[in-house]
Amino acid sequence: MEIIIQTDAAAAALMAWVIGKELRANPRLVLGLAAGSTMEPVYRHLVRMHQEEGLDFSRCRTFNLDEYAGLAPTHPNSFSTYMRLHLFDKVNLRPENAHLPNGAADNLEAECARYEQLIQGSGGIDLQVLGIGRTGHLGFNEPPSPLDSRTRVQALAPLTREQNAPLFAPPGQVPSLAITIGIGTILDSRCCLLLATGARKAQIVAKAFAGPVTSMVPASALQLHPDCAVILDEPAAGQLPGAEDYRRAFEQEPRWQPFRQWRARALAPRPPDKK
Repeated sequence: MEIIIQTDAAAAALMAWVIGKELRANPRLVLGLAAGSTMEPVYRHLVRMHQEEGLDFSRCRTFNLDEYAGLAPTHPNSFSTYMRLHLFDKVNLRPENAHLPNGAADNLEAECARYEQLIQGSGGIDLQVLGIGRTGHLGFNEPPSPLDSRTRVQALAPLTREQNAPLFAPPGQVPSLAITIGIGTILDSRCCLLLATGARKAQIVAKAFAGPVTSMVPASALQLHPDCAVILDEPAAGQLPGAEDYRRAFEQEPRWQPFRQWRARALAPRPPDKK
């Protein structure tokens, strides 16, 4: 597992750059995606890369990590709506290639089996994009989560529902259940890429990536993955032992030089849009 520490803005830019790099190398990439506020700047970068650099999504397939149980794809708080708003409707991804669990399915267990089979039938996920919740969850795999779990129905932790409450009106409408890809399915991905930002994530980041592997911190399972990069901004890395060493190692690593050059352009001040 590689830990990379960047400034606040550069952390999301790095995740987008890696996704773009992998997509250019393999236009038929099977891409696992995540929703949530942490991912919004990543998707803004990807949209800009599509518009300005010709990044092509037309042949890739996407699988989202999770969806709230009980919400139809058209519900304003569904992750299906989130993905259309932030990415799908702004790039040339074919609608039939964008997959999410159906939270409104009559039989949720059957939907979990269908979704897991769909992933496996696509050859598995090549690059899995991840965030981390303050409970340590990946997707909606709340503690304790078996490290060999597959797509399943998961009860949401009180802290997770509390965090997501402001997005719902009224707040009491936050679902108590979700469908989520399991930890075992995530670990089967050929490459994992996790982004954590903000000081509120610092404690759980330290537990997940400097502590023991345990089902009580589901994200700690990524320590077992053979090809995983954890990208942190400086506040999220605030309680991580050896943070300065990780920061220095990245800036000196020759293979990241193309990103460092791109980073200077991507984060340069841009003129306001003309009306």
